[in-house]
Amino acid sequence: MEFVHKSVLFDESVKALNADNKIVMDGTAGGGGHSGEIAKTAKRLIAVDRDPDAVSVLQERLGGKDNVTIVHNTFSNIKSILKDLNINKIDGLLLDLGVSSFQLDTADRGFSFHQNAPLDMRMSKSGLSAKDVVNTYSEEELANIIFKYGEEKFSRRIAANIVKARADKPIETTFELVDIIKASMPQKAMRDSHPARRTFQAIRIEVNGELDELKTALDDAFDCLNSKGRIAIITFHSLEDRIVKEKFNDWCKGCTCPKEFPVCVCGNKPKGRTLKSISPSEKELEVNPRARSARLRVFEKF
Repeated sequence: MEFVHKSVLFDESVKALNADNKIVMDGTAGGGGHSGEIAKTAKRLIAVDRDPDAVSVLQERLGGKDNVTIVHNTFSNIKSILKDLNINKIDGLLLDLGVSSFQLDTADRGFSFHQNAPLDMRMSKSGLSAKDVVNTYSEEELANIIFKYGEEKFSRRIAANIVKARADKPIETTFELVDIIKASMPQKAMRDSHPARRTFQAIRIEVNGELDELKTALDDAFDCLNSKGRIAIITFHSLEDRIVKEKFNDWCKGCTCPKEFPVCVCGNKPKGRTLKSISPSEKELEVNPRARSARLRVFEKF
């Protein structure tokens, strides 16, 4: 199986983890790009992915390394994963969020609006699918999801047309959905980017529970982190980035008492510091245009 994924902000994220002789988890190991590099110096690497195709590739590429443990699971289960491995704390966590290049480029996974395929979008290849969402959710539910997760201003028109189309026959392929989306938008709204981009993003997030998983993982990861341990997260859209930024900011907050209080009564102290917040360089964008919306944020626990 050829699993190719262009790791965004590769050098910056690996360096930020400072993984030498430490215990690190790559929660989105994918094809092993970041993991392979981290494993060169880490005391132990736990490579986690929910995609069974990715896990198969990880076994081929990293399964023979003594310091690597490969786990088929979701990163939001970090506490149970570590418990099963009898590991109390880790020194680093890397999350490269979103859909991988392999998933996008494998047509039958149904992630891409550029290729015709069955509507799927399941990172785990099990459970709720995009076809289920499109054909069973109410018009209001669809509109809310497309607006909330896709930030699509034509969400209500798109949802109405989805419901209208599926009344005749189930919507089964990516191109059928793309055609409905295009018919729901004025021509001028389709000039800047592909008209289906935001709706596909929204449905994919719903199918995989991506934002809820991220919120759970952040709180649990902090609890599992040693002092001086680091969390490095690469996001690809504003919804993810906002969650990470706000959580990092919360951890960095000190006293929250009103300014007029002469002394602190809340007792709140910073739990760590943000080390880095960067976007890809122009050079990287030339090589990998898909990196254009990426951002790396790095937090260190006190």
